[in-house]
Amino acid sequence: MELHLTRPLAFFDIETTGTHFSRDRIVEICILKALPDHSTQIRTWLVNPGIPIPPEVTAIHGITNEMVADKPYFKDVAREINAFIGNADLAGYNSNKFDIPMLAEEMLRAGVDFDLSKRRFVDVQNIFHKMEPRNLAAAYRFYCQRELENAHSAEADVTATYEILKAQLDRYPELKNDVAFLSEFSTRNQNADLAGFIAYNAEGKEVFTFGKYKGLTLEEVFEKDSGYYSWMLNADFPLYTKKVLTAVRLSKMTAK
Repeated sequence: MELHLTRPLAFFDIETTGTHFSRDRIVEICILKALPDHSTQIRTWLVNPGIPIPPEVTAIHGITNEMVADKPYFKDVAREINAFIGNADLAGYNSNKFDIPMLAEEMLRAGVDFDLSKRRFVDVQNIFHKMEPRNLAAAYRFYCQRELENAHSAEADVTATYEILKAQLDRYPELKNDVAFLSEFSTRNQNADLAGFIAYNAEGKEVFTFGKYKGLTLEEVFEKDSGYYSWMLNADFPLYTKKVLTAVRLSKMTAK
């Protein structure tokens, strides 16, 4: 089944130096942009992360320090990547938990205002885990009846993810061919900051999900402990988390 789209849906996969949003960096990104007319565009960028790729990570995705030594830094291609994504919604495999937060961090480090507020996120892994709990290779085998060659190659993974979502729509009649529905269906948590340090409560207020103020709203914490905001800004939290903190604080200050 072809996707019913009213605007582009950008499937993407990244390979990185590790899994820490603040310290690690992207080394490869592939984006397959599905368009409303059912055509697709695909681009891949190899990126010099500016830090060493650990051997144990190279063993997973196969990208060595030598392979990226003469490649541009992310800041040099960030605007090109942002332009290619355009106004597209975002999709991927485990993308809500990892790829989107990591991409947002890199964009912020590069000084690019990568606006996520008006985009929908479709996480194919969450749909898969709700329907058939397994991994990407098993999902590809299950839905597409083919073996996934070159797993952990960004292009192989992102192409497989695109094909899996279309096959999921064919298999499950209860899945609506609508990005708004798929976004809501594949979203497990209502996080405000992507990395999961800040979530929304039942009233739609931002609350901390960790530490001594877990469960309390940002507004009430900043009201009684103004130093907590400064501590978080100077601590090793993702840039996007800090962006959410600042937005809430500024909103509170201008409301007075």
